This record gives sequence, structure tokens and C-alpha cells, in this order.
Amino acid sequence: MSEAYLVGAAMIPMGKYRDSSYPGLAVPAVLNALRSAGVDPREIDAVVCGHAFGGMLTGQRIVKEIGIGSIPVTNVDNACSGGATALHLAWKDIQADRHDIVLVIGVDKLTQFGGGTLPLVAEDPEVQNGMVMPALYAMRARRYLYERRATSADLAAVSVKARRHGTRNPYAQFRSEVSVDEVLKSRPIADPLTLLQCCPTGDGAAAVLMVSERVRKRLDIPVVRIAASVLHSGQVTSGFRDMLRPEITFHCAADAYEMAGFGAQDLDVVELHDAFTIAELVYYEALGLCEPGASADYIRRGRTTYGGDVVVNPSGGLLSKGHPVGASGVAQAVEIYWQLTGQAGDRQVPNARRGLSHVTGGGIAGLDHGACTVHCYERA
Repeated sequence: MSEAYLVGAAMIPMGKYRDSSYPGLAVPAVLNALRSAGVDPREIDAVVCGHAFGGMLTGQRIVKEIGIGSIPVTNVDNACSGGATALHLAWKDIQADRHDIVLVIGVDKLTQFGGGTLPLVAEDPEVQNGMVMPALYAMRARRYLYERRATSADLAAVSVKARRHGTRNPYAQFRSEVSVDEVLKSRPIADPLTLLQCCPTGDGAAAVLMVSERVRKRLDIPVVRIAASVLHSGQVTSGFRDMLRPEITFHCAADAYEMAGFGAQDLDVVELHDAFTIAELVYYEALGLCEPGASADYIRRGRTTYGGDVVVNPSGGLLSKGHPVGASGVAQAVEIYWQLTGQAGDRQVPNARRGLSHVTGGGIAGLDHGACTVHCYERA
């Protein structure tokens, strides 16, 4: 099987673009990714576009604006994991020697809904009982505070770190620091979560180019090897579910480490799914960054920021950079590519060699999550 490499990456600043179309969001990211790789649009063999709310033929509507036609264009909806799933499908095509150059796009426009929580499938029984995402994560946070003997300040510390990292990222939606007190005093959303503990609604787009070994050899630019790409769907479980042990992420990460040949202790940088503060703490444990039960102490000791064991969400994560759903998985890959090739500017993690990105998608009755995608990366 062929190795797969990232050779170009770009995104637009995440924010609110109420007057923009989906192509209007994505085309600048695509053009900049192509430019950074030195690849002509006519060289692209296939396109995979991840989104959640773009409607029919989103990918085709985007690439026609830059003259790309006739080649395969696949659209992927996997909730928040849509962009990461698009990356996974491109990786499979490169590995199978089907294509040499695949363009991966992630894009979504959440301002089209006018605010509030994202629309979920009305027929789902948990949704019918009010289980919107903030409510689900608030339940998880309540359980965490009880079982881990943690405090609300531990939750707020995640947001403080995210905002501090985000001040260094020109692509972040929020670029100002906040204090623990400001986080805890912000508007209540779902106890114990406050407004500054929830990712913002916004729009965005990101793009990467994935290539085979053959193409990589002829390009005189920094490259990053995809060491592992794993996609899992949820397993239905009736009755009790341990909300502090997201099985889908535990299993996905374990499979990714086995495939990559390195583990959590070898990572220099991680971009994980911090849609709510509690999520980051739970995922420290699920990804093996710390032992189960040790996540609150892990962030208290500064082990997930610059100067610690591993820098988690140097981009500011979803809490600061923003979370335009289908774009997020590709935006994570862009950040990891920049970090591992020394192109991350003021937020550069020193000597970063290995990284991981993780994103889950969707809530469905009986499932931990609908989808989870983990990628491991290594500087080539």
C-alpha cells in the first residue's frame, strides 16, 4: 500500500460570514492550499468534501469555481466528524493507489440557522426528550465533578487555556484571554456549563492536499506523513452508559496508535474535540494522555500547554478557534500540518515531530457518539 502525505494546507479565519455562500467560504482555502503545495488544479485526481449542512453537491459547487470538473467528487456528512471522515476517505484512496493527489475540503456555515443549538434529528427519542448537545455535555460534566472530585474551576481552566492559545492564532474566532472568574460568571447554559465553556457558532472552511509517495518525491516542500487514519461508528448500548469513558474514542485511539507504531507518550501536539470544556478533560483520558481519573490534575499542572508534556489545541481548539462542524476535522489537520512543518508562527510548538487529531460526531439514542475519527501524523 502507498504511504499518504499532506503537502499543502490552508484555512480561512473562522467567524460569522452571514452573506457568504459555501463556495465563497471554501474557495479561498482551496486556492491557498494549492498554492502552498505548488499543485495545479488540473493535477487533482479526486475531491472529498466534508460538511454537515451544505446541502446537495456542496463539493461540486465549490470546485467548479476553480475549473475542476469531470473527476470524482464525493460529499461526506458525518456530523462534526464530516471533515475528518473526508480526510479518512482520501487516505484510503491514496493507500489503495487509486489516486495520486486528492483535495480534501471541510466547510460549514452555521450562521444560516440564526443562532441557538444546532438542529438535530427530530425522530430521535433522546432529542425528543430535550437531549441537545449542551444538555448532554452538562450531564457528563455533573458526573465528572462528582466522580473525579473536581471543581467548576477545573472545567473553566480548559476555556482559559483555549483562549490563551487562541490569542496567538490569526484564524481563531475568539482572540482574547479570559480568567477563570470570567468563565464561571458568564451566562449559564446548562448547569454547570456556562457560555464561555461552549464552542461558538460560526462559519469556516479548510483544505488540505493529500498525495502518494510518487508525488511527494517530486515536490520540494515540507511534507507530513499520515501515520494512521481510523474511523469508528458507535455501538448501541441499552441501559447504563459510563459518560466518563467514551468507548468510541478509547477504541479509535487504541487502533490508531497500533497502526501508527507510536503512542500517546510520543505526541508533541494534539488537536482534540473540545466542543465543551468537559469534553477536553474526558478526552485526555480516552486518548491516553493521562491515566483514567487524572485529567483534572493533568490540566492543573500545566501539562497540556507550552512547556508541558504535550500541547493540546495550540490553535485554541473549538472553544476559541470555533467549530463550523464539517470544517473542523480538516482545520485540525491544517493546524497539525503547520505545527509539524514549522509554519505555525507565534503558536509554534518547539521541535514538534508527531501529532494527533481527534473529532467525534453526532449524538444518537443508544450510542456514545455516531462517529469518531483519529489521525496520527509524523514529520517526514
